[in-house]
Amino acid sequence: MGLLTGLLTLPLAPARGVAWIADRLEETAERETADPAVLRARLAALNRALDEGEIDQERFELEEERLLDLLEGRPPGPVPTHPAPPPPGSH
Repeated sequence: MGLLTGLLTLPLAPARGVAWIADRLEETAERETADPAVLRARLAALNRALDEGEIDQERFELEEERLLDLLEGRPPGPVPTHPAPPPPGSH
């Protein structure tokens, strides 16, 4: 990149920085979503939440199906309206 190009595109630097950060966040999220250990931990936390009465059976089944789809490499179904319980050890 030449000096003139660098000076002319300098106002775009913050936007390029934000785009770079967004790309890194997306890569990390995809990597964590595809990690079987993370998915198993989320399934365990989901089962505990059901056992402790924190969620109802319907919500449990929706989230369980979504997590199992991810674990088996299928595209996930619809995302539930309430977030899943956090994985163990994240408190």
